[in-house]
Amino acid sequence: MKRHVTTVAALLLVVLFAGSALTLHKVESLRGKEATLEEILYLPSGKVLKRLSLGYSGLLANIYWTRAVQYFGGRFGKPSSRFDLLAPLLDITTDLDPQLIVAYDTGAIFLSQRPPNGAGQPDKAVALIEKGIRQNPDHWRLYFTLGFIHYLDRKDLKAAQEAFDKGSEVPGALPWMKVMAARMAERGNTTAVALDLWTAVYQTNQNPSVKESALKHIVSLQAAADIEALSQRVAAYRQKTGTFPTSWVDLVRAGLLRGIPQDPTGAPYRLMPGGAVWVEDPSKFPFLADHVEMK
Repeated sequence: MKRHVTTVAALLLVVLFAGSALTLHKVESLRGKEATLEEILYLPSGKVLKRLSLGYSGLLANIYWTRAVQYFGGRFGKPSSRFDLLAPLLDITTDLDPQLIVAYDTGAIFLSQRPPNGAGQPDKAVALIEKGIRQNPDHWRLYFTLGFIHYLDRKDLKAAQEAFDKGSEVPGALPWMKVMAARMAERGNTTAVALDLWTAVYQTNQNPSVKESALKHIVSLQAAADIEALSQRVAAYRQKTGTFPTSWVDLVRAGLLRGIPQDPTGAPYRLMPGGAVWVEDPSKFPFLADHVEMK
């Protein structure tokens, strides 16, 4: 009887090892090519893959994460892009390796941004990052990303404040987590807060697509802040003189400006009829129209 049990166990091990080898071969074959939905998700559960991996789940997770990055990068910034596979790829990746922080942190940003710079799925991004927090409660950076998504993509200041506040209590969290929580409560929806958040993402995230998107937001936010300040100067000139300025020289002569104002690219801002302020080349500020709505 004992020998029979041992034989059955050995056969089962062989079958499982063969399944693991086939799984590794199949998933490895997905690297570097444009796979179909059926190919990439031929085993739609990361938990099933993990059982078949026989200790290779970390390798499989890295393969799936690499595939997710390739999939996202191949569509990033392209008009009419769709990211239907992104959430399933990230879910499988984090099932295989629940401690793969980059898949939660960067993957959630992939999911949350509006097309064509992301999947436009902030609720799925929140679900992914909350999954990461449950598995890795000691990583304060995940709380930062959660607050970032709640604030910028879901427009939920209360949830953002709670995320920053909880993250600030994690050992090792940077002090500005507590500062960001306070700013959520005190200042609300401002360009300055958004600029701080995108600057933090640009400085701390290593993914090229995320850094590119962050930089676009940063220059757009800088221009939005300038436009708001210049609009206030134009309003002050009108209140003082009863008319709109016809050029920036009018504001310089009135002592409201020191010189011709320039946008972050070095081009002069445009002073439109009726006192409106805009940039010379809007294509260099792809998110400006969004951010000028902030107050």
